[in-house]
Amino acid sequence: MPRLLFFYLFKRVGFNVLVVQLALSVPVVLSYLLYQLPPAAVRGGLVIPALVGVTPTVAFVTLPMAIGVATALEFSRMASEGMIAVLYALRLSAWAICRPALSLAAGIVVLGYLLANFIAPHYSSNMQDVLNVVSNSLNHRMLDAAHFYTFSKGVKTLYIERWITPDIAANLFMRQVSLEKKQEETITAARAEFRRNESGVIVALSKGSIQTRSLASNEVRIANFDEYAMALPMQGSGALPDRGWKGVYELSAGPFLANLKLAKLDRRQLGEWMAEAAKRLGVPALALAHTLLAMALTLTFGNITGRRGAAGSLTIIAIPATHIGYLVALESLLRISPWFAVLLTAAVAAEIGVSLWLIARLNYSPRPKRFDAAIPVASGYAAPAA
Repeated sequence: MPRLLFFYLFKRVGFNVLVVQLALSVPVVLSYLLYQLPPAAVRGGLVIPALVGVTPTVAFVTLPMAIGVATALEFSRMASEGMIAVLYALRLSAWAICRPALSLAAGIVVLGYLLANFIAPHYSSNMQDVLNVVSNSLNHRMLDAAHFYTFSKGVKTLYIERWITPDIAANLFMRQVSLEKKQEETITAARAEFRRNESGVIVALSKGSIQTRSLASNEVRIANFDEYAMALPMQGSGALPDRGWKGVYELSAGPFLANLKLAKLDRRQLGEWMAEAAKRLGVPALALAHTLLAMALTLTFGNITGRRGAAGSLTIIAIPATHIGYLVALESLLRISPWFAVLLTAAVAAEIGVSLWLIARLNYSPRPKRFDAAIPVASGYAAPAA
């Protein structure tokens, strides 16, 4: 294939991949954030960390579908405009026509492996930190008025009557138990200002009282104050609070493979490890499989003479259906038994094998039959003159 034509088709398919990837990723990311985050997360400043945390994962999961749909769209356009027939007339083989899209798919496979094994695990911690803040109410701007909140495994209880500004509250009530001092403190304040530092939140209280009760002797002491400050285990300005745990999907390639020995000790953990391994190792390779399938179906069943038909739209529908089927299968079946990985691998191999066979058939032309020089003369007919 001429270099100019190669880069033309390469750019056409690449532009379609960009458009389809944006069309697939943006709705998925937004719907996931709307489902996981409450409206208060917007004023709490948690949307950007969550967006950064979930985007790389969505990107590598949807990239194979994007390259498959983009290839199907471009080859359907070429078929409807009669361009494929022209390329055949230029004595280009089916493999030569497929080479630009296959080259792009190979590059996307490499990009997918980088996203799945290094970039997405690193940034997925941001999303889990945000979910930890949301589930445990660790952002003071997310606290609703007239609602009781507990922190530090029930040791601290906080109640706010109303908010004056996003950082200043009126009529605060707090109860905290200190097992070291063996005492219970009940703090009330007419005004509370929440101030973030690097490690947490400092609450500056004004015009309140502290009631201290001993857990051993039930002795009660009451002290009034004009100004009082105390620390809360909430989201600071430096980073999100530490969760104390790390999921297998947050591990990069090396630690993830080393975690297999630990996962084998528990059946549920092994199922989660296998599902994550299938996404990291199998999903990026689907970019090449879906590209081959899109080209094989379009070139085999599409009308390359320029007449419109239903084959083009059916090809575009087949790619998302196949990709979604793989994702559902690896998320559900592998958690039941790791042996389903053999079935999924066979399905991917079958998709690639059938696509290669369909494309190879387009280049096959039977050899002309050879006839002997002496042709027998049928009875009842005159022999040709010598």
